[in-house]
Amino acid sequence: MRQCRLAGLSRSGLYYEPRGESELNLKLMRLLDEQYTKTPFFGVPKMTQSLRDQGYLVNPKRVRRLLRQMGLEAIYPKPRLSVPAPGHRIYPYRLRNVVITQPNQVWSSDITYIRLRAGFIYLVAVMDWFSRYVLSWEISTSLDAGFCCSALDRALRQGHPEIFNTDQGAQFTSDAFTSRLEAENILISMDGRGRALDNVFVERLWRTVKYEDVYLKDYSDPPDAVRNLGPYFRFYNRQRPHQALAYQTPEAVYRGLGTKARMPLRGSFS
Repeated sequence: MRQCRLAGLSRSGLYYEPRGESELNLKLMRLLDEQYTKTPFFGVPKMTQSLRDQGYLVNPKRVRRLLRQMGLEAIYPKPRLSVPAPGHRIYPYRLRNVVITQPNQVWSSDITYIRLRAGFIYLVAVMDWFSRYVLSWEISTSLDAGFCCSALDRALRQGHPEIFNTDQGAQFTSDAFTSRLEAENILISMDGRGRALDNVFVERLWRTVKYEDVYLKDYSDPPDAVRNLGPYFRFYNRQRPHQALAYQTPEAVYRGLGTKARMPLRGSFS
């Protein structure tokens, strides 16, 4: 386990074996991931048509299964955005009309699919809303809660938010995850049903990571993903100017080193 921590790799990543999807399905998943990054509001019918337009004779049932396997869901108002595990507690959305004025006021977390040459992994990150600073990240070969808890633990070693916002996915509603937040007296906030933009900043982060690193480098396996994601997130935090931060870096704003004022944010986008 110590070797995993030193390498920045989770245990599930260490014991990685390529997922058992066919070569065709992996190709379809790569195309779906690229289309989702461009148009995250496309549902199953439009995703199906997109593949058909590229010459793949697929039906909606197959596309729906692959999207679920990837953990992708269209971003638009609908009855249910994410499904908690049975028996898991759901917390209220606490950011409506909240003005966010400083770092460590609100953190959020989300999971995305990362393609590999012969399989795929999942990536979770914890972000500070005010500064867009990525406090921690982890990868995993499965959608269990463990790698999310590991990312949370690493983030809490850097700071302590007042509010932590997530969607209602089973990883974030699990007792293992919520109990860590409650033990630190952090208010838990969860996106409401039918709300498309409650976690918009992390969604934008995924788009940036994929276009600027994942798609360009085409990771071969989890260790290769770690070798590339580590430097990329350091670049994102420390060197990449952010338009919404008046072209300052996330780290400069998070640590109060910026020279320009950062405008307050509102926690509701509806």
